[in-house]
Amino acid sequence: MNESSENVVDVEIDRLTNSIISVVSGDVFATEVVPVKIESIQEIKKHDWKFDWKKEIKQADRQVYKLVIKNNKKIIQGLISISDQNDHIYMHLIENSSFNKSKNKQYEGVPGNLVAFACKVSLEKGYDGYLSFDAKTALIKHYEKTLFATHLHGTKMYIDTRAALRLINQYFK
Repeated sequence: MNESSENVVDVEIDRLTNSIISVVSGDVFATEVVPVKIESIQEIKKHDWKFDWKKEIKQADRQVYKLVIKNNKKIIQGLISISDQNDHIYMHLIENSSFNKSKNKQYEGVPGNLVAFACKVSLEKGYDGYLSFDAKTALIKHYEKTLFATHLHGTKMYIDTRAALRLINQYFK
């Protein structure tokens, strides 16, 4: 897969937590991952995102989910797009909202939370937690270290049962 392609995972896993954590205060916020419906597409403001999530939501073979704080469901912390491959889940895209990127981000733990959710979907579908994705080359070692992912070849990576359970147990206790 060409790295200039839109479907290369390009998000840094800042921290594995059991929720998300305010960078400023250290406060912990319980989260929830919910599907993004086509009728609620207006919630996603184009200027807040690098990827074209409206286009992603319209893909028939994909499901887009948003991570929100339980008591503040109107503000999207991050988004993930996944599809069922009949024996595993494939992660097409994952992204922090604009206010959760760079050194001035508000919360840590967003992408790890979303990846753990995708592994949980895989487990619930009987795929033993397997999740595959294409990674930006510069982040392959990072994903091996933070997500316990395995590099298959090229930009292809996967999370196996053991790694998936570690992530699921971290976020979904």
